[in-house]
Amino acid sequence: MGYGGRPDRDGRVTLDACIMDEFSNIGSVACLEHIKHPISVARMVMEKTPHVMLVGEGALQFAIAQGFKKENLLVEASEKEWKEWLKTSEYLPKANIENHDTIGMIALDAHGNLSGACTTSGMAFKMHGRVGDSPIIGAGLYVDNEIGAATATGHGEEVIRITGCHLVVELMRQGKSPQKACEEAVMRIVKLTKNRGKNLKDIQVGFIALNKKGEYGSYCVQGGFNYAVHDATGNKLIDANYFLK
Repeated sequence: MGYGGRPDRDGRVTLDACIMDEFSNIGSVACLEHIKHPISVARMVMEKTPHVMLVGEGALQFAIAQGFKKENLLVEASEKEWKEWLKTSEYLPKANIENHDTIGMIALDAHGNLSGACTTSGMAFKMHGRVGDSPIIGAGLYVDNEIGAATATGHGEEVIRITGCHLVVELMRQGKSPQKACEEAVMRIVKLTKNRGKNLKDIQVGFIALNKKGEYGSYCVQGGFNYAVHDATGNKLIDANYFLK
């Protein structure tokens, strides 16, 4: 998720991404500007460095050194939307609108190995430097090749609060189906949100999960989230079930 992503409150498009393979190799970038495909840079961090995460200017320097092209990612439509937002500068992210630029992918290959990736431009009009769950292994993505994989979308702060995708995988380790694991993780968020006196209608989080058997599931705080499944039978788009009816 790069070109066309919504900018932060300073009009800068900053990108986050991470990747994890079946051997628990990981790579991540955060607050990366000017590079259209941050997930490719995250893969280079995984394959070419002794580190797991590069951020900001350092991530950009690394990307350019690896041959990535520096370019302007603020498209006309996003710039127009940002300038309209500046008239009020009110930061109240709308569920399913200003927090829904995340692409998460988890896969089971023909050899039975799991891997995954997650990439985002983050919340629209966020504070410059804000990083959500998407580049954080265990929050926005987690893969355990013995058990399963999970990825998340929505309000990253809420996913980080429960280390969401690691939780989903651990629940599958305990024997829960991908669907039940996603449901329990969402209920943790629901409980914590209520305990903090926050309104659930202001929050959206969705998880998708896949286990070693090829079984999958998804669950969200509220409606409006769908996910795509590709298997031997073809492609299908599924509306995820959700808590707030």
